[in-house]
Formats: sequence, C-alpha cells, structure tokens
Amino acid sequence: MRTFGVEEEFLLIDPQSGCAVPAAPQVLAGVDDVPAWSDESGDDPQPGAAPAYPRRSELTMELQQQMIEVATPPRTELAALADDLHRLRRTADAAARRAGLRVAALGTSPLPARPRISPSPRYQAIGRALAIACDEQLTCGCHVHVAVSSPDEGVAVLDRIRPWLPAVAAVATNSPFWNGVDTGYASYRTQSWSRWPATGPTEVFGSAAAYRRLVDDMIGTGTLLDEGMVYFDARLSRRYPTVEVRVADVCLDVADAVLVAALCRALVDTAAGEWRAGAPASDEPAALLRLASWRSSRSGTDGELVDPRTGRLRPAPEVLAALVHHVEAALHANGDLDVVRESIRRVLEQGTGARAQRESVARHGRLDAMVLEAVERTCA
Repeated sequence: MRTFGVEEEFLLIDPQSGCAVPAAPQVLAGVDDVPAWSDESGDDPQPGAAPAYPRRSELTMELQQQMIEVATPPRTELAALADDLHRLRRTADAAARRAGLRVAALGTSPLPARPRISPSPRYQAIGRALAIACDEQLTCGCHVHVAVSSPDEGVAVLDRIRPWLPAVAAVATNSPFWNGVDTGYASYRTQSWSRWPATGPTEVFGSAAAYRRLVDDMIGTGTLLDEGMVYFDARLSRRYPTVEVRVADVCLDVADAVLVAALCRALVDTAAGEWRAGAPASDEPAALLRLASWRSSRSGTDGELVDPRTGRLRPAPEVLAALVHHVEAALHANGDLDVVRESIRRVLEQGTGARAQRESVARHGRLDAMVLEAVERTCA
C-alpha cells in the first residue's frame, strides 16, 4: 500500500477569551530545543536567505505566530494514522498549555485577530511581497501527502484527481466564521486563500517536464519567491516523493481528517492505475474546477456540489457517493472501504466542522464559547 501522512495546522487560543494569540515562538521554545522560529516551508529557502532550521520536533511554526503545525510520519494503515493525529494534537496542546494557551482545530479565527507574521526571513519576505493579502491571512489547513514512485507518476496523478478535489474539500469544511461574523460559507478559508497568487486548480500538465516548465516560468515572473509558493490545490512536493493535496480545512475531528486522507490516497491509487492503463486525463478547464471549488466552499456537504461526471449541480450525498464509487476498488484494496463508507454516512448525518461550529454558536449564543468548545473537541 502507498504510504501517506497528514500535516495539520492549529490556532493558539487564549482559554479565557477564545482569541487567537501570537505566541508560537514561546510555545515552541521549550519543545525539543526547537529555536524561537523555524522556517518550515516544506521547501528550501530562497537563495541568500538564512538556512532553515532542521525539524527537531513534531511541532513547528507556521506563517503566522497565532499558529503551529504538526506532521505525522508516513503510514499505511488508517488506524495508525488516527493514533498519530490524536497523539500529535495532545502533544501540541500540552506545549500550548505550558504557555497558558490551548490549541484549536479551526480553519479560520472566529473572533477578530490581528495576524502577526513569524520572524523567519522567508515568511517576512512573503509578508513584504504580498502586503495585506498576507497580513490578513490566518487560516489553518490539512495537507495530505501520498507517496508516488516518480515525478512522471506524480504529475499523471495531479492531472487525474483534479475534478474530485472539491468533493474531498467539502467533507472537511470547518471555517464558517471570520473576524466575528458568520461568512455564509462552510469554508471561508478557501476564499481567503484564493487571494494569494498560484493557488487553486490547474490545467492538465501532460508530463513531468511540462509541470517543471510551468513552475519555473511562474517563479521567473518574479511574483513568487520560490517553489514553496506554488500553492496549487495539489502539487508535487520538493522534499518528499509525494503528491501533496492541499484543499482541506483542518478538521475539527480526527475522524474527518482520516476520511480526507483515505480519500486522497484512494484518488492517487485510482489515478495512477488509470495512467498505467493508458487512460487519458479528463480535460475540464481550470476555470470550471474553480467554480466547483467555490461551490464546495460555499455549502460543504449541506447543499449541492458540482458533479465531476456531468459538470452540473447535484445534492452533496449523490456527489460523495460518486466519489466513493470512483475510488471503490482502491479503497477495497487498501482495506479502507468500510471506514470511508461509515465516515461519509456520519458526515452527511451529523455535518462537518462548519455545521458543528454554527450549532455551537446557536446553543451558546457566543463565539467565544464556541471556540472553547472547539478546543476541547480538538483533543478529544
């Protein structure tokens, strides 16, 4: 079975007010001798920048000081991945507690916050380059890495999983509130993130060479500092032999993160099999895939999604059923089919993190109470 791993980003929360606090350097300072900042971009730093610190802990800093990130080791079994995620959430929360804080798996900060960029030279350079789009960016995602055998296989996978990524994102929607208001979106993180250059769906590449040419040309425009700023919905990792799927909000519950990971691996398996069999990639324009992503962001699993088979809106349960059918053979081969079916049923019945946040606010009447409830649920 292909190995896979998950990166999760969390907000650092004041347990009294529910506000996001810019304290990552303090939280990480006492963890396995991690320096006060860590340039963990997932890629080499830009030429001339200070070298990145090596990863000496399972906890690392992110773009904003209100955030920290965890990353699992590669796994093959869903149960082992779930154990890692539970353990890492507890580890992150324990580190936060030592600084008088907690962690919350929320895709955006529900309460108003003023993001503070981390002191890494690379992040500071991104802040200068992107101005207010970076200054206001305080979002937490769930990124899934799935092993591939070569760049050729990786790009073939990227070309073939594109139409299904909005459906994957729908089951992870967990960011309806932004700066004190209900945005009307299930994933406002997707909307905020789309302001950055080089984000979103891509056209079919056709080959690893074509992928590399496009990335080089994008960097050549001078708009991007380095390859780490190529934030496609799914991309090749520079550091690892993986495809990295980046469409999901961080999930409120570990079970939802495991569902996202299982679907991503099954999509990669299915796409690689199609490529080996000589089946061409479908050629939906990226402009249409962006609309599908917007629809997923707007309503998550509580409305309609764009059906990749027809390009038309269908009820979310029908589109998710089509997704499971599309990857059923891979899910079965990996031993994940029963778990995924039950998880989809649960998400459709109980809702995603977005619905949970709104229901909590309806119960308590206050955003701060909802955030503190989310803190407890993050590490449950």
